[in-house]
Amino acid sequence: MSGEFLIRQLADRDWEAVVALEHDAYAADGLSEGREALQSRVRCSPQTCYVLEQHGTVRGYLLSLPYPPLRCPDLAVAEDGAFDSDNLHLHDLVLAEDLRGRELASVFMDHVSAQAVERGFAQISMVAVRGSDILLRFLGYRAHREVALPASYGRRAVYMSKPVG
Repeated sequence: MSGEFLIRQLADRDWEAVVALEHDAYAADGLSEGREALQSRVRCSPQTCYVLEQHGTVRGYLLSLPYPPLRCPDLAVAEDGAFDSDNLHLHDLVLAEDLRGRELASVFMDHVSAQAVERGFAQISMVAVRGSDILLRFLGYRAHREVALPASYGRRAVYMSKPVG
């Protein structure tokens, strides 16, 4: 990644930008969680939540948290506590629209994978929405279509996972 971008842990000062990015990415599809739910997920594992900064401005974020395998947060409900799990659930990855298609999502995911190895996680999971499962298969993720997902993810959502390392 060029010196133009920096991945760092999400900080309190980043919330306005994170909420705006999340709303822009998901509101039209009815997938927006809102600030309270997003913050509840970060409180569960602040050390695994990051922002992508460009020249001092937050241009993307990635929220991940330990979560039991084959389960995921409900977008409509805030988390009420953290899980002790060797599965790191990549809950949300959003980039500003003008940054999409520039390989930055892969850089972000590589960063989280490295952190997962460092922190001793056995696998990474996520819910693919809006057809992103096709791309994630190329990145080594396996679809688990047998997993029933909360309705808040929409009809085309697919739970996916891959081993760490």
